Amino acid sequence: MTDHLAAPIPDLAFDPDMADGAFTVIDRAGASHLLPGIDGMSLMEILRAAEMPIKATCGGAAACGTCHVFVEPDYAARLPEPNEEEQDQLDHILCVEANSRLACQILWDKKKIDGLSVTLAPEE
Repeated sequence: MTDHLAAPIPDLAFDPDMADGAFTVIDRAGASHLLPGIDGMSLMEILRAAEMPIKATCGGAAACGTCHVFVEPDYAARLPEPNEEEQDQLDHILCVEANSRLACQILWDKKKIDGLSVTLAPEE
């Protein structure tokens, strides 16, 4: 792991009245971060904007699996089922769980997932 990924991530300052809700991210060190939801953006895009330590190598094409997260089970049922490309990537991840998803395939929708909590999966 490179040094910049090991450093603590400061919480992203945002005005809750201007955001489209918010969600919690648990990083690999177990620290909790409150991030703004932005309707229409993927969780991967929001995580990258907040400088969370995800590689997201493919840029959101569901072709790499490096934005793997664990979705809090209460929210997992609110998300659409993984499409074929996402499922193919999940099938190749060693630490996959029933609540595993690719952050690039989760589009923020305040009405459906405001208050969501995700945990960054271990790097493989």
